[in-house]
Amino acid sequence: MNGNMLLTNYKALIIGAGGAIGKAFFEAFQKDLFCLHVETISRSDSRFEKDRFDLSMPDSIVKHAAISKAGGPYQIIVDATGALHIDGIGPEKSLAGLQYDHLIRTFQINTIGPALVLQQFAPLLAAGPCIYAKLSARVGSITDNRKGGWYGYRSSKAAMNMILQTAALELQRKNPEAMIVALQPGTVRSRLSNPFSAHVDNLLEPEESVNGMLTALKMLTPKNGAHFIDYQGRDIPW
Repeated sequence: MNGNMLLTNYKALIIGAGGAIGKAFFEAFQKDLFCLHVETISRSDSRFEKDRFDLSMPDSIVKHAAISKAGGPYQIIVDATGALHIDGIGPEKSLAGLQYDHLIRTFQINTIGPALVLQQFAPLLAAGPCIYAKLSARVGSITDNRKGGWYGYRSSKAAMNMILQTAALELQRKNPEAMIVALQPGTVRSRLSNPFSAHVDNLLEPEESVNGMLTALKMLTPKNGAHFIDYQGRDIPW
C-alpha cells in the first residue's frame, strides 16, 4: 500500500476479520511489504474464548479495544462488520414487513455496535495521516434511494453514515489528517449476498473488492468531514 497517504511502515487493524471481506483485507495487508503488523478481531477468534467479540455486548468491545491497544497505534483501522440477514430474517420489502424486534436487532448490529466500536477504537489511530474505514452500503444513501424497500438495512446504514460524518468532524479538530471513510464494497460473493446473488450482474470476489477499496483509500486526501466512496473510489451522495 504505497499511495500518497500511507507510504511505508504502517500498522493495520481489522475488526470483523472472520467474514469474507475481513479475511480478504487481512490477506491483502499480509502481502503488503509496507505493512509492519496487522491485528485482527473476529467473533470466531479462539484466542479469546471467554471474551468473544460481540457487537451486541458493549463490554466485549471495550475489552478488545484494550487488547488491541498494545499493537498500535494504527495508521489504518477497518471495521468490516455488519449484516443484512439477521437471525434468519432478510430485508423487509414493504412497510407491512416491519417487525419491532428485528428493527432493533438490525440497528444493534449495523449502527449501535459499530458506533461503540468507533468510540473505543478511534483513540487507537496514529497521530498524523490515518484512516478509519467502515463498511457501509450504497443503499444507505438517502439521495440514491430510488427503489425503496429494505427499510431496516437502509436506515441502519444511513444512521451509521451520519455517525461517521459526525465523528469525522470531531476527530479532525485534534488531527486534521485523520480520514473517516464509509466504504461501499460492491456486491461481494459471501454469506451475506448468497440469498440474492443470482440476480446480481457484477458479483465481485472478496479479493477484487478489497483490492479496489485499498486502492481507493490510498488515493484519498484529507477533507472536512467523512468520505463516502465505493470500491472504485467514486463518491456516493449521502
